[in-house]
Amino acid sequence: MSLETLWLALLGLLLAGYFVLGGYDYGVQMLHPFLRGSEERDGGGDGEGERGADNAALDAMAPFFLGNEVWLVAFAGVMFGAFPHLEGTLLSGLYPLIVAVLVGLVVGNAAIQLRRRARSAAGRRRWEALIVFGGVVPAVCWGLVVGLLLRGVPRRPDGSFHVGFGEVFSPFVLSCGVTFTLLLGAHGAGFVALRGAPGTAARARRLGAVLLRATGAAAAVPLLLTLSGAGADLANAPTGAVLAVLIAAVLAGAWWAVGRGHRVRAFAGTCLAVVLLVLLIGAGQHPYLLAGADGTAGLTVDEAVTDGATLKILTGFGLVLIPVILAYQTMSWWVFRGRTGRRHPSYF
Repeated sequence: MSLETLWLALLGLLLAGYFVLGGYDYGVQMLHPFLRGSEERDGGGDGEGERGADNAALDAMAPFFLGNEVWLVAFAGVMFGAFPHLEGTLLSGLYPLIVAVLVGLVVGNAAIQLRRRARSAAGRRRWEALIVFGGVVPAVCWGLVVGLLLRGVPRRPDGSFHVGFGEVFSPFVLSCGVTFTLLLGAHGAGFVALRGAPGTAARARRLGAVLLRATGAAAAVPLLLTLSGAGADLANAPTGAVLAVLIAAVLAGAWWAVGRGHRVRAFAGTCLAVVLLVLLIGAGQHPYLLAGADGTAGLTVDEAVTDGATLKILTGFGLVLIPVILAYQTMSWWVFRGRTGRRHPSYF
């Protein structure tokens, strides 16, 4: 395997890791108002009932709060170091969407931490609205980015890519934004069903089943647009078709697992669906890292990658840093394994 291929695979791995781990954070934030219920007393001294069921969904993700954004930072670092020409064109072209993502992250994270400081019910409701805002905005914006990467972006004569109002608000890109948001909502519900206290987990499981059906229905729109020639423009259409079928099968399997109470399988299904979506972008558009639209040429891997000497230097750092990130994530999941409530305290 060449260094170019290795770093391209690593770029995809980091993006997939961010969408999987950061994705359930956004999903939990979006669903927070729908996963609250009356206080539940299950006999545990530190159970969900004694600290208030309205916090249960947030407590499910609390031990991993802010840690999942490490994957986004690592992804940006790899893109900046190994694929500088992609970083320069992608971030400038998608500037409004990237800024919106960052605003959503800052607002949502601040609202989660400041919610308990509200001195009135109205103040708490405002913070909770901002928590939902911090989940919805990044999810929608990343869905729009996914749609743009699948559809392609017009390239200017100077080599830069231009993303205008018409590209972002095209039917295909908008439908991708809706589908991705629903998918992350189902992903967040699966996470709460996996880690939440029994009462909250049951509500999350029912909500997850509804969202998975909605995701499947929404996904039919970009699929039909693609079949009609107004949707995704993939360089490797056969590979893209196979991956699209796999995504549909995985979502159907996750829905089946949710209906039968297999919470681990259901969460694994939504994780795999997100990973396959990243693979669809990478493998479906190869050899392009950023596909062109309207007859313009895209940015290939060879054009985007840095020189071989830089890749060799970066590989030395990568051999140290990537295992550290993986070890940290594995340790945190092991330490905070199990359901919230009796085992872990309330963090928010």
